[in-house]
Amino acid sequence: MLDAAGVRQHAAQLRALLLDAVAHGASVGFVMPLGEAAADAYWSDVANAVEAGHRIVLVGWRDHVLTGTVQLDLCMKPNGLNRAEVQKLLVHSGARRGGVATALMGALEMQALALRRGLLFLDTEAGSSAEALYERLGYTRVGELPEYCATPSGAWRPTAIWYKTLFLRERKGMRAA
Repeated sequence: MLDAAGVRQHAAQLRALLLDAVAHGASVGFVMPLGEAAADAYWSDVANAVEAGHRIVLVGWRDHVLTGTVQLDLCMKPNGLNRAEVQKLLVHSGARRGGVATALMGALEMQALALRRGLLFLDTEAGSSAEALYERLGYTRVGELPEYCATPSGAWRPTAIWYKTLFLRERKGMRAA
């Protein structure tokens, strides 16, 4: 887990990871051409969110090389303290299919449990290989939103919404008004 200083310290490697992901077609909020300045600005915003206490950044290393990252965005609304959004699961193209994403998601779920965030949700490009990963990890697909995101090449694609319940908060004696 990186604190804000860690995000800033490893900004060059995080930038390289993001640039690699987008160059290899990951629909993670950016379109080509993605320049270094835009990638740096993104990671600066992430560092600020970590510093503010509503974002967690986890990274994976192999032989001192950053191979992957994932973020947990904590809902800070009083009625949403039970949930968090999984964001930007990125694995370097040279490290894919090696268990990095599964390890990162396992670590993310442990962090969510430690923070009493029992409901995780995410969106990913419908039809992407990421959907098989989330299904294998026990996430439930809710549905799709049409033309929600553009691929790095600019094609509009639907996004699939997924969630996973780590635990339920049952409150006995409480009734809906």
